[in-house]
Amino acid sequence: MHRSICVKEILEFLQITPGQTGLDATLGYGGHTLEMLKCLNSKGHLYATDVDSIELPRTRERLEHLGYGSDILTIKQTNFSNIDQITSESGPLNFILADLGVSSMQIDNPERGFSFKTDGPLDLRLNPSKGISAADRLKTISQDELYGMLLENADEPHSAEIALAIITAIKKGADITTTSQLQQIIKDALKFIPEKERNDAIKKSCQRCFQALRIDVNNEYEVLYEFLEKLPAAMAEGGRVAILTFHSGEDRLVKKSFQHFYREGIYREIAPEAIRPSAAECSSNSRARCAKLRWAIKS
Repeated sequence: MHRSICVKEILEFLQITPGQTGLDATLGYGGHTLEMLKCLNSKGHLYATDVDSIELPRTRERLEHLGYGSDILTIKQTNFSNIDQITSESGPLNFILADLGVSSMQIDNPERGFSFKTDGPLDLRLNPSKGISAADRLKTISQDELYGMLLENADEPHSAEIALAIITAIKKGADITTTSQLQQIIKDALKFIPEKERNDAIKKSCQRCFQALRIDVNNEYEVLYEFLEKLPAAMAEGGRVAILTFHSGEDRLVKKSFQHFYREGIYREIAPEAIRPSAAECSSNSRARCAKLRWAIKS
């Protein structure tokens, strides 16, 4: 079951009141969406976007079953970088949330290839009907490009060794099409790590490598940058935006963007530092541990 992160902190900041118009830029399972809808109390409107063609219909059905239909909620299958297309319909937004984490349903579905815990196709696309899979991406990537991807997208300390192992395997005729095949290559590449540290190191490197590939095949940095650039124009005067990130690359982009528009006078206030989930939340939900929340208020 997916569990939304930093719900209390997000709602306390957004200060949603009935009659407002807002956007959940990353619908996912709809956990944050549901809480925001409750705050609107059937007055106002919430827009929600997601690119996931598999999970979006399921979330729409769940929310409709709870009584949230088109009178209060508009769901669109589109990338949140298209926020300007949303506001052409909605008008300026009073509140915006973007939770950049991958949902538990995506991670736990072996057919999506987001996790190495169970074998499945090495896909990693948020929308499986668009773009190329991670398996196809690896067929054409150079060693230097792969090294850079692992370093930039995941801060992988063993980027050089893993990139060499993957490219060597491909050159020898290996067809890396499943999550288990990629996991095994990473394991073999890290055999030099002392035995007492090896299992934990391999697990973390696998997590980082899958993350790096996911970011690459979905163009996540480019999409986030476009979203951040369009944000100010989408917000009403005094509008509030909260963004939940899950790794350093995302957080750096958000922090730099907020600071830039703050210096320009476009945001009147920004989070002085990232907000972290409480110790209690991290204890009960391990996926919350790497989350960081930043916010901004438009002038």
